Order: sequence, then C-alpha cells, then structure tokens
Amino acid sequence: MVAHSGLITVMQRAARKAAPRLRRDFGEVEQLQVSRKGPADFVSMADKRSEQTIVEELRTARPDWGMLLEEGGEIAGNPDKPRWIVDPLDGTINFLHGIPHFSISIAVEEKKPGGGTEVTEGLVYQPLTDESFWAEKGRGAWVNERRLRVSARRDLTESVIGTGIPHCGRGEAPQWAKIYAAVGPQVSGIRRFGSAALDLAWVAAGRMDGFWEDDLDIWDTAAGLILVREAGGFITDYRGGDRMFERREYVVGNSDIHSKLHRLLAGALR
Repeated sequence: MVAHSGLITVMQRAARKAAPRLRRDFGEVEQLQVSRKGPADFVSMADKRSEQTIVEELRTARPDWGMLLEEGGEIAGNPDKPRWIVDPLDGTINFLHGIPHFSISIAVEEKKPGGGTEVTEGLVYQPLTDESFWAEKGRGAWVNERRLRVSARRDLTESVIGTGIPHCGRGEAPQWAKIYAAVGPQVSGIRRFGSAALDLAWVAAGRMDGFWEDDLDIWDTAAGLILVREAGGFITDYRGGDRMFERREYVVGNSDIHSKLHRLLAGALR
C-alpha cells in the first residue's frame, strides 16, 4: 500500500461515496436518450446530488474549512485554514450524452507563508473505471497504487496533445482556430475528450503528452495542476507565467513539450 496523508483518504472517501449514485444516474441518462425531454434536468440534479454528498463528507472531516464549489459557489470557513475546491461532475456534456468519460475533482488550497495561496493536494476520480489519480505536494503523483510520470517524449511530431473546443456561442472560437492551425500540423494528434480534470490527470499519467485550453475555472483544473507538477510536468498560462487561475489559460507538458507548445501558442496569438 502507498502511504498518503489523511487528507487524501478523506478526498477518496468523499469521491467514492458520491460515485455509486453517479454511476446509477449515468445508466439512467443512457435510457433517457430515447425521450426528447428530461436528460438535461436529470444531469443537473445528478451534479447537485454528487456535490451534496461530497460536501457532507468533507465537512464531517474538516468542519471549519471553507469550500469553493462549482454548483454551490463559495462557502466561508475559518480564514486561517485551507479550503476545498470541488467539481462534483467534470464532463457534464459527456454525462448528458451517455459518453462514459467524466470525473470528480477535489483539491486543497492553502495559504503560503509569504502570501498568496497554493494547491497542496489533489484528487481526480473516474467513477466508471475506479481510477483514483491523486497527488500531494512533494510526495509525487499516483493512480491508485502506481506512481505517475509525465511522458518522456521530446518531439511534437510524436506527441498527442489534448485540448478543449469553445462552446457554441462563446467568443473564443477565432482564437482557438488560430492556435489549432498552428499546433495541428506539428503534432501526431489532437484529442478533445471533454473533461479537463481527466485531461490533466492523463497528462500526468503520460497518456497524453501535452494539453492546452483556456476559459477554464479553478475547480476544473486545481487538482489536475498538482497532479501534473508532481508527475514532473510543467503548467503555465499562455504568456509563460504562473497566473493560470487568474487568466484561465493552461499550457501543459514535460519541459520540452511544454516549451514547444508554448512557443506555437505564443506565435499564433501574436
């Protein structure tokens, strides 16, 4: 057994408690596809139920901690204590359409002694495969009991890169198209799976070699960020800085792939 902190145990317990209901609801959604009404409202309820279960578990374990929730917003806690960042169902569009690729994301954000905050623990859990991707600052990244390392590939032409495509009606489509035109011809393949939390976990696991996306919220990426870093990878914003959460921009990969991918993005956006 791999030793980890009590916090990881709490996070895993919360995710695994929410998972059976999500699996049942996912099965129901697949049946609802035959009707023209119902699936979207049903998925919204599944999202909220998952969040409620997770919140109850986390609150029992750390009653004075604050929370930042995708559905429930911000819940104040002791300002001197860490806070939880929770996405109870990342990949809701996949879930809605019966596509078996979604996850639960839970992270711990702590204050740094010199000011500011940092993510110190993260968990991305895939309910359908029972894969628990977790990381703690300074203690590495893992999937269940196996240590994770980012891909060792150095050449973009051999690399598979993940991304997200702007939603219909969003204003970022022209920018995304410019980046795609720059990156697409240089890489082995581009993948759009629909759960940013799992995308980042898969980069940490070496299943994808890099990733870029913008317009992501902190609950989509907080756990994935520490997974990638603890697996030996790099994450920056599009300008190469560390204001990812503020700018809502993410460029991800090992040192070589990150550098090359960042250079392509910078050139496309010039």
